[in-house]
Amino acid sequence: MSDKIKFEVEYVIQSSPQLLYQYLVTPSGLSEWFADNVNSRGEKYIFIRDGAEEEAKLLKRKSDEFVRFSWSESDDDSYFEMKIIVDEITKDVSLFITDFAEEDEVDEAKMLWENQVSDLKQVLGSK
Repeated sequence: MSDKIKFEVEYVIQSSPQLLYQYLVTPSGLSEWFADNVNSRGEKYIFIRDGAEEEAKLLKRKSDEFVRFSWSESDDDSYFEMKIIVDEITKDVSLFITDFAEEDEVDEAKMLWENQVSDLKQVLGSK
């Protein structure tokens, strides 16, 4: 099995950091764009997509700044992180995503994030 490769993607989101953060960390917010349904109990999150359940652990979070999860079935140090970055000058808000994928799946993973962030923008009323 090959090692996973870390990749990063960034999207400009027209939203306040506070509102955006709610969509990154709360089960109800995540259910609107990231998965069909999300349940959490403490640090444990269950993401339900197309009837299949995936479990993730909330590793770290800082209010209105970032959230980091790791998939429970991963046997490596990979994680996915969604960080909110506000430009000091323009005040533009960006969502900076760090994730890991197998070398031959990086493009596919980026496309998946592109689609999911597109859904998030729609929910937020962002362009």
